[in-house]
This record gives sequence, structure tokens and C-alpha cells, in this order.
Amino acid sequence: NDIYCQGRGSAANSAVCYAIGITKADAVSLGLLFERFMSPARDGPPDIDLDIEHERREEVIQYVYGRYGRERAAQVANVITYRPRSALREMAKALGFSQEAADGLAKRVDARQFRDMEAGDIPEEVLALAREVEGHPRHLGVHSGGMVIADRPLVEYSPVEWARMPGRSVLQWDKDDCAAAGLVKFDLLGLGMLTLLHLGVDLIARHRDVTVDLATIPQEDEVYDLLCAADTVGVFQVESRAQMATLPRLRPRCFYDLVVEVALIRPGPIQGDSVHPYLRRRNGEEPVTYLHPLLEPSLAKTLGIPLFQEQLMQMAIDVAGFTAAEADQLRSAMGSKRSHERMAQLRVRLMEGMAERGVTGAVADAIARKLEAFADFGFPESHSVSFAYLVYASAWMKFHYPAEFTCALLGAQPMGFYAPHTIVRDARRHGVEVLGPDVNLSGRQCTLVERSDGSEGQPRRGWHAEPTPFAVRIGLRYVRNLGAAMLDRVERERAQGPFEGMEDFARRTGAPVDAIEALAMAGAFGAAAGLDRRAALWAAGALRHAGPGTLPGLVGGMEAPRLPGMSAEEELGADLWSLGLSPSLHPTELVRDALAARGIVPIEELRGHP
Repeated sequence: NDIYCQGRGSAANSAVCYAIGITKADAVSLGLLFERFMSPARDGPPDIDLDIEHERREEVIQYVYGRYGRERAAQVANVITYRPRSALREMAKALGFSQEAADGLAKRVDARQFRDMEAGDIPEEVLALAREVEGHPRHLGVHSGGMVIADRPLVEYSPVEWARMPGRSVLQWDKDDCAAAGLVKFDLLGLGMLTLLHLGVDLIARHRDVTVDLATIPQEDEVYDLLCAADTVGVFQVESRAQMATLPRLRPRCFYDLVVEVALIRPGPIQGDSVHPYLRRRNGEEPVTYLHPLLEPSLAKTLGIPLFQEQLMQMAIDVAGFTAAEADQLRSAMGSKRSHERMAQLRVRLMEGMAERGVTGAVADAIARKLEAFADFGFPESHSVSFAYLVYASAWMKFHYPAEFTCALLGAQPMGFYAPHTIVRDARRHGVEVLGPDVNLSGRQCTLVERSDGSEGQPRRGWHAEPTPFAVRIGLRYVRNLGAAMLDRVERERAQGPFEGMEDFARRTGAPVDAIEALAMAGAFGAAAGLDRRAALWAAGALRHAGPGTLPGLVGGMEAPRLPGMSAEEELGADLWSLGLSPSLHPTELVRDALAARGIVPIEELRGHP
């Protein structure tokens, strides 16, 4: 069905998953621990996470239902429990308080101090009941991606109910219950980056007659130069401000550097104070040290700083003699909030194992504390490896095919960190011309066309991209007030022949006046009607009563009086109102001379500034 997908998570620790094409991570060469995926001591089978193009995820879900049958496949439930505020709100309503009063009481609660707070203005009986139900189930939701597939009817394991969304059924158990019963769960997760990459590969094939196999693209210094320069708007996982600030310091030069980069900027490593020590060690500003020499094999590749869950497991194996299965139990117990007894038993085993290997006293305590603290924020290395492939693939496409990358990125919206206006601005820095919408030339989505001057677009100084002969034309889906049904009518009518003017467009499509005004503001009638924006806006008002039932040539008052054209500032405002982006100018370009006169230097000139 030509749907892009990628296995990730703990499945990447399996050489078999790599061999049969589920994952792209070679677990053997990367030294990943298989027991992170499957362990004889684990309660239940492993999970397999599968990322899918986000716009085609429903196709995959329905394929699973069709392939295995509704009686043997179902989605997993989420058990939604009472939190402090919801508990207080619900109990107040149960005791007769109005909705407004219940909401007011809930706003007074600090969730962190709920158990110890004084009643104050909250009635005692409401607070007492809320504390009793806190943490208890309130209702069932549907897991974001989890599906269970069984070899027998699922009703033999668990009750099954219809979901609210048509064509779906859901178990009344959550993922932990399913694992305890031995059911295999597959997480089918939508990922916008896979949509982008598929669109980009298709555009490259269509316009350049080049077949790109993302699984075999080469590792290139120029792509790593782009990453080192933090030129990463639209690049998977490394486009946030925090990642952009880290990339020039980490300076990735090989694939494993990307694995580290993906894992480094996460809430856990930041809270665990791992980011800056790692960067200092990488840049030679701090010596690489280990709490004990036995830790060097597990921590050497991350310069003595633990970043990954697999390292936690390897540390237990190296310093305490754990088997791989016991190490996975330790990881699971440390990461669980419901395993205090298991954790206490394993801590005794950990301390005894370290003592047998001569690791005692303060060093042993320090290692145990680090393991316990690390469990709260450790990121699976296998997960990071899978994501790193997408980081490199998206950076490679951005460098070699900037126009195709931009067109695909705009086509895959909404996704990522940045609004379309920012994406267009970044594209122009990389030599990509962006053209406004046109009722006869634009598709529903953005499209690639030849550049208006026939030249090759060159990136500006300091930005990384190969020259491109293509421009991106904004799709009609970006025009305000054009819904899916209207876009369908536009495409259907245009297939019969181009629109010959604004009246012809209004009569054939039945577009309401607000849609015609938005198209006029965006300059979309320039080629079809030969009108500038002001004249098109004037005509849009006259077309209020035009439609499929009116005869051509009967609409009066369409010809505008002599009107001044829009200024650059007005055109920019019209673009931002009608499209949410500006194909040509950024607001600061209009005041650049005034800013320069005040000594304000553009970012792209800072490198050569004294």
C-alpha cells in the first residue's frame, strides 16, 4: 500500500526485527541489549512500536481489523483516574453544588498539596470524598495507538465494546492488564515526519526522475555541516530552540552523535544534570571519569555520562554481576511507581553483587543512587537510534532538495515546531522561490514549478543547501475560508477547463463571498482575471449573488473605479490575513533600513561582523 513506516522503541534491540525489516537499527553492531526488548523474567510479551505516516494511520488500523477480524483485534483502553481537581469538581456536583460552584472549588486546589491542604473555603465533606476517590477509575478512554492482536476471540480474555469512532472496537483493559494476561500489544503511532519524507521522495521522483531510497542514503559531511550550523528548521527532532542551541556545541560528525543528540535534550537528562557535563567532556573542557573502572565499558561511548536505559542495565551487569534478565527487571522496577518491594529486593541484590566485585562503601552507594536517579529519566537507546535515522534522512533531503523538502513540509502540516510563515521564510534563505496561490495554477496542496526567472536558486551566505531550479507554489488549502468541500468543487470544475475570470469562478464553484474575498486578498485571481488585489476585492463584493444558477455576464458593478494599488505593507498584511504566511516578504524586511541605521545587525551577517 506504499505507506511509510518504521519500527522503533525496544523492538530496535532485536536483531530479528532488523533482519525482517521492522526496524532500521542494527542491534548487533550498535551493541544494544536484546533483553530490553524481550526477557524470560518479564511479566508479559514485549511491545512493538510502529511509526506510520500520520495521515494514513487510520488505513493501517482498519487493515489490522480487516486482516485479523474484529473478534481478534481491538484497541487498548486507557483508564482515566480521578485527579485532585477532577475529584473535587465531581464530588461537589454529586453533593448538589452547581457547575459554576464546583469549577470554582476545583480552581482553589494545588494538586501537589492536595493530601495535606487545609479545607479552608472548601466544604469538609466535599474534600473528604474527593480524597477518597482520588486515583480511582473515572472512565475509559482509547489508547493513542495501542492495538492487541490475538489468536482467539478477545472476548475470551476481556470484555470488548464499540468505540465512539466508527469502525473501531476497544478492550476494557489497559496496557498493563493486557500484558499481565499475555496479550501482545502493537503501538500504531502517527508520525508527521514520515508523511513529509514520503511526499518529498515522490516529488523528487516526479520532477527529477530520481529514485531515492532513504534506507541507503550515504553519510555525507555536507549534511553534518548543516546540522552543526543548527540550520534545522523542519528537521526531525532537532528543530527546537534547545536542540538548535546544543548542535553547534556537540557538533555531530557521525551517526552515533545524532543518537546522543536525540537523547540529550529531553526533560530527564536536563533535570538529571547530564547535558552540560557531557558537552564539556566532548569539547575537552572536563576530563572523562568513572565512579569505578568497571563502569567504563558501559559508559565509555557517552563519555562517562549515563544517557540511555540500556546503559543502566549494562552497569548492573558489569558492577553487580546481574544477568541481562535481572538487569531488565531492575530497569522495570526503577521506572515503576508500583514496585517498591521489588525495588528493595533488587537493591539488596545490587549491593551484594557490587561487594563481591570489590565495589563497596561510598562508591557503591553513589552507583546505587545514580542508578535509582537515572531510572526516572533514562531514554531507550534503541528509541534514539530509530529517531536518529529520521534526523539524518530529513537533514539530507533539506540539503540536497530544498524545494522538494519545503513543498513536502508545507504539505504535511500541521506538524513540527514552526508555523508555515516561518517555514517559507527559511525556504527563501535556502534559495527556494515561493509563489502565491492562483486559482488556475495552484493545486490543493503546495506544488513544485519552475522558477519564475529560469535560474537556479542559491542559498544565502551561511545557509546550507544545494542550488535548486524549482519554486514552490502555495496550495489553495492555505487560503482562508476554503473548506474541503469547496476545494473539491474547485478541483472538479477546473478539470473541465480553466477559470476565465472571477465571475466564471463564482458561477461554476458557487463559492461564497467570504471565500472569493480571501482569494482576492491572496492575489489568486491575478492570472485568471488580470486584476490586482484591490480591483479583485471590489469585484468580489459584486459577485455576492453569482452562482451556479446565474447566467454569465449578468453581474453588474464588477468593474472597479481607478484605485491605488496596494503598498508593500498592505500586500504583506493581506497575505498574512488570507494565507497565514507571506510568500515574498517578512515584516522585518520593510524596516530593515531603519534597523540598520540604528546599528541592528541581521543574524546572517553576524559571522563577518567585528
